[in-house]
Amino acid sequence: MLAVGGALTLGTATALINPKSEVDEDELERPPLGRSLIQIAIGLVVVIWAAVSLFN
Repeated sequence: MLAVGGALTLGTATALINPKSEVDEDELERPPLGRSLIQIAIGLVVVIWAAVSLFN
């Protein structure tokens, strides 16, 4: 779960910071900000929960 939460957090943050340079017609230029922030928050909760469970 630690890796899943970390991947969700870092992957979404990377997509926000560094969007695609070439975009097809049916793709968004940038990921939606609201959905991305929610995914980052969920990922952080999972990372913290997994780390506490691991070290407790």
